[in-house]
Amino acid sequence: MTLDAFLEHVAQRKPLDMYTPGVFQFLNEMNDEARRITAELNNAYHSMDEIRELFSQLSGKPVNPTLRIFPPLYTDFGKNIQVGKNVFINGGCHFQDQGGITLGDDCLIGHNVVFATLNHFIEPSERASLQPAPIVLGKKVWVGSSSTILQGVTIGDNAIIAAGSVVTKDVPANTIVGGVPARLIRYITPKEA
Repeated sequence: MTLDAFLEHVAQRKPLDMYTPGVFQFLNEMNDEARRITAELNNAYHSMDEIRELFSQLSGKPVNPTLRIFPPLYTDFGKNIQVGKNVFINGGCHFQDQGGITLGDDCLIGHNVVFATLNHFIEPSERASLQPAPIVLGKKVWVGSSSTILQGVTIGDNAIIAAGSVVTKDVPANTIVGGVPARLIRYITPKEA
């Protein structure tokens, strides 16, 4: 399996059968590369420019020079992450990005946030297969520390995810959600620019 074929497959939300020839081997190879790059990122001091360069290697594409990351950062894939301008990712975050993670402009990601784009099937005979679905954050989203965002969730512009939340469904723009599972706390009325 090639990277392009894999990305097309998951973009269509087709299951990943770990017993299909090529899928398991491909994911293992990608995991090895991601672990090698994140080990380099996480186990020594790097300037912010060096961090951005390592993240570019990890994601396989150039990143905006405004991106700021405080390591450690963990991922088991790396090649399906899209990051906008002025994004800040705090330490200890986990990006399970096989299904796709998009962070819009001006997003703030707190410590120890988990983005989980894969899920297993409920049926025991299908449990080894994975269901990919993307996570998409709009602009100016703030995700509080130790939150978990699950597969298939879209978070609207200006939304806030309270610390420690587990987000299982879409979050409308201009809202604050929190809890396990996350529920609406209140609406935000942005000031006019």
